Amino acid sequence: MTMQSTTLSPEELSKIDAYWRACNYLAAGMIYLRDNPLLREPLKIEQVKSRLLGHWGSSPGLSFTYIHLNRLINKYDLNAIFMAGPGHGAPGVLGPVYLEGAYSETYPNKSEDEHGMRQFFKEFSFPGGIGSHCTPETPGSIHEGGELGYSVSHAFGAAYDNPDLIVAVVVGDGESETAPLATSWHSNKFLNPIRDGAVLPILHLNGYKINNPTILSRIPHEELENLFKGYGWTPYFVEGSDPDTMHQAMAATMEQCVLEIRRIQQEARSSGKPVRPRWPMIVLRSPKGWTGPKEVDGKKVEGFWRAHQVPLSNVRDTPEHFKQLEDWLRSYKPEELFDRDGRLLPELKALAPKGARRMSANPHANGGLLRKALHMPDCRDYAAIVTKPGTASAENTRPLGKFLRDIMRLNMHNFRVFGPDENSSNKLDDVYEASKKTWLADYLPEDADGGELSPDGRVMEMLSEHTLEGWLEGYLLTGRHGFFSTYEAFVHVIDSMFNQHAKWLAMSKEVAWRAPVSSLNLLITSTVWRQDHNGFTHQDPGFLDVVVNKSPEVTRIYLPPDVNCLLTVADHCLKSTDYINVIVCDKQKHLQFLDMDAAIKHCTKGIGIWGWASNDQGVEPDLVIASAGDIPTKEALAAVVLLRENFPELKIRFINVVDLYKLTPESEHPHGLSDKDFDSLFTLDKPVLFNFHGYPWLIHRLAYRRNNHKNLHVRGYKEKGSINTPLELAIQNEIDRFSLVIDAINRVPALRVAGAHVKESMRDMQIECRNYAYEHGIDLPEVDNWAWPY
Repeated sequence: MTMQSTTLSPEELSKIDAYWRACNYLAAGMIYLRDNPLLREPLKIEQVKSRLLGHWGSSPGLSFTYIHLNRLINKYDLNAIFMAGPGHGAPGVLGPVYLEGAYSETYPNKSEDEHGMRQFFKEFSFPGGIGSHCTPETPGSIHEGGELGYSVSHAFGAAYDNPDLIVAVVVGDGESETAPLATSWHSNKFLNPIRDGAVLPILHLNGYKINNPTILSRIPHEELENLFKGYGWTPYFVEGSDPDTMHQAMAATMEQCVLEIRRIQQEARSSGKPVRPRWPMIVLRSPKGWTGPKEVDGKKVEGFWRAHQVPLSNVRDTPEHFKQLEDWLRSYKPEELFDRDGRLLPELKALAPKGARRMSANPHANGGLLRKALHMPDCRDYAAIVTKPGTASAENTRPLGKFLRDIMRLNMHNFRVFGPDENSSNKLDDVYEASKKTWLADYLPEDADGGELSPDGRVMEMLSEHTLEGWLEGYLLTGRHGFFSTYEAFVHVIDSMFNQHAKWLAMSKEVAWRAPVSSLNLLITSTVWRQDHNGFTHQDPGFLDVVVNKSPEVTRIYLPPDVNCLLTVADHCLKSTDYINVIVCDKQKHLQFLDMDAAIKHCTKGIGIWGWASNDQGVEPDLVIASAGDIPTKEALAAVVLLRENFPELKIRFINVVDLYKLTPESEHPHGLSDKDFDSLFTLDKPVLFNFHGYPWLIHRLAYRRNNHKNLHVRGYKEKGSINTPLELAIQNEIDRFSLVIDAINRVPALRVAGAHVKESMRDMQIECRNYAYEHGIDLPEVDNWAWPY
């Protein structure tokens, strides 16, 4: 496209500066005011908020970027959304959102007049109101920024498979010091200019964090430029503090970047060659707290860390501060921006885009409006053949890979698979038959032999769980579908990202205008009990403990014990919305227990008695043995057999749990069992041995209010182990069949004395198994190859 003039005329410059002043006035007013928003009379102390809980420092830079992008949306009919990386920068976004009219359309009581502005100011960062982040209540937001570091990865997730979309993302220079943000700059190696949209990062260097300088603001210009060139970007710099000069520079630079994005896309799309370009980015260097108080009490504020939060913190108690506040607010000359009724002047209102082109009203920022259900194959077609429970083995995740492969084939524009260099390791590599790994960096000849790389790939692999999670969240929040698998021990890398997304979903459910988005589906594999060579570092099932801390409205945990249960669970999760579904299932060969029909029934219930593994039909059991997880289920079933062989009269009920939240009362989680159903399954007073995949205290936490909790004894991982065979690791943590038999003897009154000889033989077997493992490096074959005998 021919380069057009990017010099603002005096009239354009005047209007843009006035619009920016209106944004800054609104931002300052949000932080300080409850009343008298247009300052027609002297400000009164009672009109200042009693709680000053806002952040000013990054707000002017955010609104500055927002309004300049608005100009280009109008000029080139761009389809764009905006993300604010600085965590407490909401005033800099809420201001233009309100001026565009979208806020008042969404919340009619915040009308575009003086009354509405009062309500708008009052509720910002105030009890019962809205937060100082770009929360789900903010029209146009899909990135809250409550925790720093995810803005760029979210932006790329939004751009994938959205060829007409430009995602402008302002990156705070404090945020740029985080690990997730540092890795996310490499996302440009995964953006295909033919099928994807574009991301325009604006690194906002205002120099300071809460009360420290930022690293990137204090390195030489050449070093900073080389850093981003090394990341593969073309950096453009806009630097200064004079508003008129900066408006001209930003207008020219942003227009050049947009035109460069369009040129890159047009060349790639016309040639059909998706080469990796050096996408443009902007480094915006402006003062922190720009246009705010320059000094307070003789100390520098504008352009220093003191501008970070509330520049005037003692307004109610210090007359000098109160006077400074009034002078500051009046400096924006609101009487020149709003009419007598408090409405933005028509000539300024006309600067905002119209309808869905407003970034605050763009449907991509309310992705559920664009979401289309996946075309799904029948999961039954991938079932493992199970003719007799517990006799044949299979790799649990291998059929899931085939299922995901065919889902991808049916949804080549709105479904992607994510994993940190582990899809082959996790036995999901059949997905490469449908689509390769996205790769737009350099290629070597040997890549053709099994590299599975392609610029058109839909499998997203990068050894950064942070970046992958951010991509997936951005992809889901803009209306698409995805599936993420990762090693159990290292899913903790995204603990806090999971937390933030769960909070976003929980808050979104309370916002009536937000349409449901696809659930975040997370497969945790390479689990704690099969770390034969990786050892202690790879043994950590504690992510489940993190999950149960979050809202029961959005979290789900599934532990399918075999192939058919895994397929059934995955099918359900991929069709669901507004949840985080955590699926725990190992990738190695395991015994198969249920045919597909039985698996569907079992997983639909989430918990159930396995009649074929029980011998208490028609009577009350002497003992209940329960399990959750693949290895714990095998060992629990083997314990059942040992007990029945040694104590033929013992009545045992076997329960398997797929949906972990079934253990909670129905008052605490939507999936929780009623007390009556729980009592029917687990009895009122009989001993219960629960063999669990994770840390044992999690089961106690979920079930502590149940009637028979006093008789519930849980075995699970106890931080014991190193380089172990599977059975030896189980023995060390006492989830093995022999430990469970000993537990049963100790807890069933009739066996405490009569079972002494059996206890001795169980201990002998543990010693034999451990000695065999230490000598041969594998488990005792007759124990390892155990199968259900009945």
